Amino acid sequence: MAGVSTPPKKVFVSGCFDVLHSGHIAFLEEAASYGDVYVSIGSDATVQILKNRKTLYTEQERKYMLEAIRYVKKVYIGPDTGKILDFAPLLDEVKPDIFFVNEDGTGDSKRAFVESKGIAYVISKRIPHADLPTRSTTSIRSALGR
Repeated sequence: MAGVSTPPKKVFVSGCFDVLHSGHIAFLEEAASYGDVYVSIGSDATVQILKNRKTLYTEQERKYMLEAIRYVKKVYIGPDTGKILDFAPLLDEVKPDIFFVNEDGTGDSKRAFVESKGIAYVISKRIPHADLPTRSTTSIRSALGR
């Protein structure tokens, strides 16, 4: 039927997003090129367990900052599972078409789990915006001695 448009695809991303930087924005911008972006952030408790450190920003503050980014449709705080796949229960709620991940956040078990749910698995090209440097939380924390 002419004139009927299909709704945008749902793109799901997950991460800590604790030290928000230009690399995160470029990642979310790239994810948004595939459709509407839904973000799952690790809860404070999960980040503490997985990374053995407290977050710089609370889960509520991280959620607020991400929701302010124009490329993001909605942000969820993952359940306090303390597991790498803490976003798993949210996949059934959001029902994404695409799971979008950075190359340093991918893994065979994650890919197999996501694809077993019929969700396309796309790995970011990790291209910085314009002529900005490549950024990662790890490199920033290292430069600060944290």
